Amino acid sequence: MPGFLNKIPKYWIFQAAGWGMFIFINIFFAVTFERFNLSIIGRLTIFVGIGLLFSHFMREVIRRSNILQRSLNYQIIGFILVTVLFAIIVGVFDSFLTKVFQVRNTQEKGLSESEVIIANAFYAFVYFFMWNCIYFIYHYIDKSRKQQLDTLKLQALVKELELKTIKAHINPHFIFNALNSIRALIDENPSRARNAITELSNILRSSMQAENLETVTLGKELDIVRDYLALEHIRFENRLRVEYDIDEETLDQPVPPMMLQTLVENAIKHGISKNVQGGVVKIISDFKGTNHELIVRNTGKLNGEMRKEGFGLHSTANRLGLLYGQEATFEIHDTTENMVEARVTMPVHH
Repeated sequence: MPGFLNKIPKYWIFQAAGWGMFIFINIFFAVTFERFNLSIIGRLTIFVGIGLLFSHFMREVIRRSNILQRSLNYQIIGFILVTVLFAIIVGVFDSFLTKVFQVRNTQEKGLSESEVIIANAFYAFVYFFMWNCIYFIYHYIDKSRKQQLDTLKLQALVKELELKTIKAHINPHFIFNALNSIRALIDENPSRARNAITELSNILRSSMQAENLETVTLGKELDIVRDYLALEHIRFENRLRVEYDIDEETLDQPVPPMMLQTLVENAIKHGISKNVQGGVVKIISDFKGTNHELIVRNTGKLNGEMRKEGFGLHSTANRLGLLYGQEATFEIHDTTENMVEARVTMPVHH
């Protein structure tokens, strides 16, 4: 039975329920006040039949005239005009049929034909007014719900496009830097250059696998970072020292693809490469309360300036905002006289 009801349009279910309730209420009061007879049944049958038929026609007029798609003021005017028009039509038809089938009640028999039409039109207006109120309210709520869903879908689409745009810029940005490193090795040490190309291919393979993802696990991101650092170590040799302090329980936590690699690349570009003696890059991952904290420290100085104007750090802040909103934070600052810290805080994913 429920499966059968699911196949019936909601409109007809509401129509049957509404006019069925109208019939029940009228019969109930007729029985209660001992006025139930064949004339009442005939009168009720005619009015409900006309009401059902013309309420359906009224709905078609509303749909075809696109009243519901217009401004609120236009909807209100259209609502009133349509209700008045069909109330008059129903009043005329009801008066004619009740006269033909001789089922008018006692009060109507004492009125002129025009008075009967006006009285029937008034009652029809009251019922059609309620019918239209329900119809308009239902569609207003349904339209608002659909607009909210469309807005959420649009926001999700914009977010996806923004993330893809950022990632589309990150990969060429990284490849350009990596190729510069490899080019410097070709004449000096061809064998090392070949190793560097292998490392680069590993990085590209990993990054391509994450291309269509909003997040990857920290473990996979660390694989990319280790390959990148191995590539950079060929260029910097003993000038680059790497330290890891990773809580293994954080390896399954989601992070934006290439975000950690971007922070490490920034640390080398603005820290290690500018220091003749090189320095250290330390990667820390740990839980802090209900957050996952990811830190990249490197030898160097900010000189009191926040380097967020660079594309890498700017993209990091943007992606965190898109993915986590106010729940994520990103900051970069000097920690000691010769150490810079980039700190990312994200909500823990359970």
